[in-house]
Amino acid sequence: MKGAKADTANTHRLVPKAPPLAGPGQQPWPYFPSRLARAENGHEVYRARQEQGAPKLRYRKLADRRSRPQRWRDAVAELLEMQDGYQAWLATLPENLAGSTTADALRLICDLDLEELASVEPPRGFGRD
Repeated sequence: MKGAKADTANTHRLVPKAPPLAGPGQQPWPYFPSRLARAENGHEVYRARQEQGAPKLRYRKLADRRSRPQRWRDAVAELLEMQDGYQAWLATLPENLAGSTTADALRLICDLDLEELASVEPPRGFGRD
């Protein structure tokens, strides 16, 4: 028993050591590539990233506080503005592009009757109609 216990206690010495990850004087393969070489803790990583360039600015998109009817009116107004821009583009289109697919698409957009959309009043909802 004594010998068997001693054999199981020393089995960790029988397992060969793993080869080194890199040669002498080289850095080992980074287990965490997001961390910089020779960084001791997370603060050093943060500081090194701050020195590399300007910090990333993140902006939250503001909530749209307009009512649905107001958003509808604004969207229709935007469409009418865009249609006016397309009509101006079609009017200044060179003659060699008059039969092109661009001219056809511009004509289709200009032929849309968006004034009918402007006359539509969306429901207010919740019994306020």
